Amino acid sequence: MSYRPIRRALALFLPCLFLAGMLYLQGLARQGRPVSASAAIPASAGNWGLSFPTEGESPVGNATAADLARYDAYYLGDTGKKVIYLTFDCGYENGYTEQILDALKKHNAPAAFFVVGNMIETAPDIIRRMAAEGHIVGNHTYHHPDMSAIRDQAAFQKELDSLAALYQETTGQALPMFYRPPQGKYSEENLKQAQALGYKTVFWSLAYVDWYADDQPTAEQAYAKLLPRIHNGAIVLLHSTSKTNAEILDDLLTKWEEMGYSFASLEELPKTP
Repeated sequence: MSYRPIRRALALFLPCLFLAGMLYLQGLARQGRPVSASAAIPASAGNWGLSFPTEGESPVGNATAADLARYDAYYLGDTGKKVIYLTFDCGYENGYTEQILDALKKHNAPAAFFVVGNMIETAPDIIRRMAAEGHIVGNHTYHHPDMSAIRDQAAFQKELDSLAALYQETTGQALPMFYRPPQGKYSEENLKQAQALGYKTVFWSLAYVDWYADDQPTAEQAYAKLLPRIHNGAIVLLHSTSKTNAEILDDLLTKWEEMGYSFASLEELPKTP
């Protein structure tokens, strides 16, 4: 399969989703409205978004941690500890993943890589390295569709099962049961479908605009987002296609360690009620 048309579409569409969610929630915060009290899981398709009323503290999601927990879903980890959960979305191999893996190995930092079918098909050795070095390889679906638009459980399951089967064939291991919705699009039904299959759904509490391959942020721009907004229990989303991420990751992890943070696997997420 060719992933390039999807890459081009996502390069245009994902930033719009991300910024729209951010601007909406930040607008509510500026108006003094109780964002967290009104946040709820959408019955129909919604876009994951965050607001940062106070830097250095947990952001407000457009669904609460308690609401998400009912469906074994997370956007925050253990907020009582200075711990970070590193996650990378991997739609395709852009030449930077091994440098990222090198930095993680240097810091003994576990991470989760949410991959699609194209990533496994075109970079099987890198996938095997992720598994061999103790990282989680999570399910980002086979084709990266809008999963919240799929109401049929069998069709929903096929997207996840196809990716899991390819991973098993490639590594000889079962795919860990962690799922990230493509494009951050989700609904209550979407979360129920994933939960019924035994998956934990993982959103994020910190990200920045790092996905434009031809318009990468500078290191200074990356640090301006990733350092002041880090917080206890942060689930950080980065893209493995980012040249900037590959170049700064060693130094970024060092800076976070100097701030007193350590790194944990998604396997260490607090148990949902």
